[in-house]
Amino acid sequence: MTDSTKRDFDKEAAQWDENPSRVKLANDIFVSISEHVQLKASMRVMDFGCGTGLLSLKVAPLVNAVTGIDSSRGMLDVFREKVIKQNIGNVTVRLVDLEKGDSLEGMYDLIVSSMTLHHVEKIEPLLKQFYKCLLPGGLVCITDLDLDQGMFHDDNQGVFHFGFDRSAMQRRLSEAGFDKIHDYTASELKKPVLSGEVRGFTVFLMVGQRPAV
Repeated sequence: MTDSTKRDFDKEAAQWDENPSRVKLANDIFVSISEHVQLKASMRVMDFGCGTGLLSLKVAPLVNAVTGIDSSRGMLDVFREKVIKQNIGNVTVRLVDLEKGDSLEGMYDLIVSSMTLHHVEKIEPLLKQFYKCLLPGGLVCITDLDLDQGMFHDDNQGVFHFGFDRSAMQRRLSEAGFDKIHDYTASELKKPVLSGEVRGFTVFLMVGQRPAV
């Protein structure tokens, strides 16, 4: 993704949490993950594409540690400010930009990624990095849009995928080495589109496991 096509999340960071639909979506996703994954006090969790931490901060009280990873320094600054203000001791944030040659590091019991993959041009290498960073038996939870015909975003700058076909995403996870793959509907939301009409969109949760042996 070139700089001319990349969405400027740094510029949006300060007002990111002011959108009530965005906050509701993060809560819906957290509820869905909680229903389908047993969050344990021993877990080390990576939140890839963590943004301002809307999901991370819901997960953190239930697990051992959360590492929030994002390529936007502005988003991480807002997230870090929350962590300091709320005196949260088990959350760290890390700037990682895969497009600039950075790679994911560490070993985790759970990797979550919420509404991020449609901004990633090449999905397969990322899924392989997720697999590499998971302990045997570890889980990946991906939430993103079902196919949306490019109508969900007001501006499709920096959007490489207009949602995902669930069967195709399952195949991608399987090819990356994951098994026990299941998908669920995590959230349904309505929003006005450019034509002025209000359209409904669905967000899926897909869970896969790195084999235990």
